[in-house]
Amino acid sequence: MTDKQVLYTGKTHTTGGRQGASRSSDGNLDIQLSPPGGNGTGTNPEQLFAAGWSACFIGAMGKAAGGLKVKLPADLAVDAEVDLVLQEGQYVLQARLDVSLPGLDRETARAVVDTAHQTCPYSKLTRGNIHVELNLA
Repeated sequence: MTDKQVLYTGKTHTTGGRQGASRSSDGNLDIQLSPPGGNGTGTNPEQLFAAGWSACFIGAMGKAAGGLKVKLPADLAVDAEVDLVLQEGQYVLQARLDVSLPGLDRETARAVVDTAHQTCPYSKLTRGNIHVELNLA
């Protein structure tokens, strides 16, 4: 048996699927949903996943940098792309994280990114489940 402590639970209520709406229990998230490439004005699950993953990945890079005794640049960024793919009649996701760590040498930046990818909860969630590319911009 492992020791486990729930640190936070995100709660949303969604209606209407890809043409609906989603609202968090605290009201901080209140959005309209639209299918990818559709005419709607809302966002879609792929965009939401990309936003969540990139934010989480930046946090994981902070922890990685601390462990590696590296100071991250203030203007670091992660551009996340999440593709909805039809493959052999099945819908799947694939993703790319393009990481910008200006001022860090390539070897150090790669160490930060690779370490973050091992610890980021979103990266753990996707590992072995979808194709993921990690790129240094």
